[in-house]
Amino acid sequence: MRIVLVGPPGAGKGTQAAFLAKNLSIPHISTGDLFRANISQGTELGKQAKAYMDAGDLVPDEVTIGMAKDRMEQPDAVNGFLLDGFPRNVSQAEALDVMLQAEGMKLDAVLDLEVEEEEVVKRIAGRRICRNDSSHVFHVTYAPAKAEGVCDTCGGELYQRGDDSEATVRNRLEVYHTQTEPIIDYYKAQGLLVTIPALGEVADVTKRAMDALKK
Repeated sequence: MRIVLVGPPGAGKGTQAAFLAKNLSIPHISTGDLFRANISQGTELGKQAKAYMDAGDLVPDEVTIGMAKDRMEQPDAVNGFLLDGFPRNVSQAEALDVMLQAEGMKLDAVLDLEVEEEEVVKRIAGRRICRNDSSHVFHVTYAPAKAEGVCDTCGGELYQRGDDSEATVRNRLEVYHTQTEPIIDYYKAQGLLVTIPALGEVADVTKRAMDALKK
């Protein structure tokens, strides 16, 4: 299957993508991984992306599209893939359609993980990270530390990352609404959109998505 996963920040896309890709035996292709791999390998596209990022500029669509195209042409993606973070806007969605049509392929479904905005803010702004080890993650509501501000595992100080602040989260949501949300209508018009309520346990959300894909 060839699937695109969309949803606001904090919807759990990365978590769901990993489970769905495993269940469907297809590679999970995320833009974050693409950027890191191309930059670390020193590819031409990676060098271009790094130059923009170092200057604090957005990486142009054509660079992102080039990386995605290269990755989708790898042998493990012959029988399908799950795209996470790409396409990020309508022009990227149109480029993806052209890319797939040239190979005689098409998307099977676009999964939209639906979460209310206030829940997104609550999920992200409530995160607390250990200063000693960033893999120790807590949440003021869903997974609180036994002692406020103190890591249960190592006793390190818990803090809120700058990009997890409520103001930053609301700004990221505004960017999502402006740039990415229009692709939902784009894919709905093609009859590809499947909306999945993303509240609840991770396994329950995965089951909803798998059941929807079977239909």
